[in-house]
Amino acid sequence: MAGRQANLAWETLLDLSATRPGPLHMRLAAAIRAAIRAGRLPVGAALPPSRMLAADLSVSRWTVTEAYGQLITEGYLAAKTGSATRVTWSPRPGDEPGAGPARRVPAQAGPSAALGFDLSSYQPDLRAFPRRPWVQAIRAAAETAPFDRLSYSEPGGLPELRAVLAEHLNRSRGAAAEPGTICVVMGAGQGMSRVCRALVADGHTAIGMENPGSSRLWQAAQEAGLDLVPLPVDDDGLVVDALDRQPGLRAVCVGAARQIALGCPLAPHRRPALVDWARRVDGLVIEDDYFSEFSYDRPAPPVLQGTARDRVALLGSMSQVLGPTVGIGWVVAPRRWVPAVRAEHEIQVLPPALNQLALVQLMQSGAYDRHLRASRQRYRARRNVLIDALRRHLPEYRVRGAEAGVAVMLEMPPGTDLPAILRAAARRGIELCNLYEMQLQPEPSDPGLLVGYGNIKDTAIDGAVAALADVIRGSG
Repeated sequence: MAGRQANLAWETLLDLSATRPGPLHMRLAAAIRAAIRAGRLPVGAALPPSRMLAADLSVSRWTVTEAYGQLITEGYLAAKTGSATRVTWSPRPGDEPGAGPARRVPAQAGPSAALGFDLSSYQPDLRAFPRRPWVQAIRAAAETAPFDRLSYSEPGGLPELRAVLAEHLNRSRGAAAEPGTICVVMGAGQGMSRVCRALVADGHTAIGMENPGSSRLWQAAQEAGLDLVPLPVDDDGLVVDALDRQPGLRAVCVGAARQIALGCPLAPHRRPALVDWARRVDGLVIEDDYFSEFSYDRPAPPVLQGTARDRVALLGSMSQVLGPTVGIGWVVAPRRWVPAVRAEHEIQVLPPALNQLALVQLMQSGAYDRHLRASRQRYRARRNVLIDALRRHLPEYRVRGAEAGVAVMLEMPPGTDLPAILRAAARRGIELCNLYEMQLQPEPSDPGLLVGYGNIKDTAIDGAVAALADVIRGSG
């Protein structure tokens, strides 16, 4: 590693006051030695040039060269003419048990590697993150951005990104977005939080939520101070008629393109009924455009916001296509709600300006569209492999929601002990999500398992489903 990168350790804390009294060069040597043995200066780390360290510590250069020489003699450091002075000491087994434990933990001991099969429904394909295009976009943004664009982002996000997002959403999702109605946020969860705070400021006390639905959005609504009203869903999405049985309710959150648990879109006959309800009660529909980018058998329906911009706030993010590391989402709000959604309630937290500018570069260059198309093809093929495996290993169970997203729901018979299945699956290294975790009011008579395929290798799917089948049958 030391031969491949600089490994500069110029900013290491060296506290000379913490060492024993004595000559200054000996105290400096003791401080460096302690930093090495504690693991703060690992093998290969390059120490600062003697002149630089002398200036940083306000000591003579002789003090530094004497300290370096002493540590070279002891085997802690090595120096070559024309090269940096580097750390060469590493602990032997049993030596300094408190020093640098992180270096002795095998890489495979991390939590993700401990899981044999990732069938959770939350993760996209992290291996497919477009590293090279993203690095190129970051570099281009850093090299070309005016200096005033490298400060804190203004409320609502940078104008360049809002303009690009408006064009993208209008073109690809049938939205009616304008740069002035877009609020850039860290993700859909933060977007939900901002909209819910605006609802509270407007006098709302409750919000209707799909049951089952997104616990992430529930939490955002609760933290904003709203009561949650569970609303039923079926194969046509949200049961809109149930809203009329909730007097006083004037806000609802819905997955119109894809119901998060069942995987179905909101049926065509329910879409205008939902908008009519919002207009009748002077309310607001919050549309979570969850995984709309990945529809395989037919295009995803356009967003409700495109035909009811005055009554619908649209949530979305880059987490499904690019992954959570980019940390950019958006709210397209009705114009009268924009100031309240952008209001600074506490500390204003927005995506870094450089990330926003890099996303502009990525989308304008066409790299984003190319990555999205490749991801959709990859997920479609992986979906087919999963469905085939489920038909072979678990033919007696109904699969729902395979038309879109990166997860399917496996219906279980009434009375199934889902907690026992989840515990047994965890022992086999299978990570799953069950329907109970997504229900505001649990329905034991309607059990189900969400089987995700976003972050699992194609070659591992058959083995994962076979192991899951053994777990399910073993649970009785």
